[in-house]
Order: sequence, then structure tokens, then C-alpha cells
Amino acid sequence: MKSSREGTPWSVGDVAAKFGLATHVLRHWEDVGLLRPARDGAGRRRYGIDDLSRVATIVRSKDAGMGLDQIAVLLDADAPERHRVLQAHLDDLARRMAEMERSREMTEHALSCRAHDVATCPNFQRFVADLVEAAA
Repeated sequence: MKSSREGTPWSVGDVAAKFGLATHVLRHWEDVGLLRPARDGAGRRRYGIDDLSRVATIVRSKDAGMGLDQIAVLLDADAPERHRVLQAHLDDLARRMAEMERSREMTEHALSCRAHDVATCPNFQRFVADLVEAAA
């Protein structure tokens, strides 16, 4: 059985392939200070297991809607605005989750609705009533 650490350190191409990223993405993250891979004698980037964890954190955070500036704060335990930025992201996640739940309920209703035009269905209209009211 191969160890998860076998083959380390990894090249930028290896790491990009592991995460389904283009190599220029990893280079950009390095340029903005999110990554600091070691360099070999020829100046090539060499990523270790800690770098993989950092890349995974960046990928997962981006998937959750964080921007690179927010991720920089997340990864900097000494950032004075860390708690404020993370709380704002939690608030945004809660808002987006509520919107997703409403969208799921709306889609489930549309799927089971017998109306030919769901937009005219009174039960369906409750899902969009707030937007209609704000636009009126």
C-alpha cells in the first residue's frame, strides 16, 4: 500500500492535477501570498503535505463562496480582522443556505404542481411574493 506521503515533495503540475486546477491558479495563489511552496536547487516549486492541506483549504473555502482576500484572513491566525471576516462569511452562508432551501422548496412544488404555468399557481406564487412586492 502506498503512503499518502510517498512521492513528496510534489511539483506544481502534480499538485494542480491532484486538485483539478490549472498550474497558473497555484502560481497566482502564491503571488497573492496564500501559498509558499519550497523551492529546489533549480528554483522549481516543491509542495509538501502541509502545502496540500493549504491548497485543500483554499479550494474548499472558494467552493463555499469566500474570496481570496477572505481566505488570506482565514489562513492568518494573527489577522486582527479575522473574527469579523469569518462572522461575515458565516452570515453570508446562512443567507445563501436560506435562499437555497427556498429554491429547493420552490422547485419541489413546481415539479408536483398541476398548473400548466406554475407562475400562475397561487401556492407557487408564495415563493416569489417577496420579490414581486419589492418590485411593485
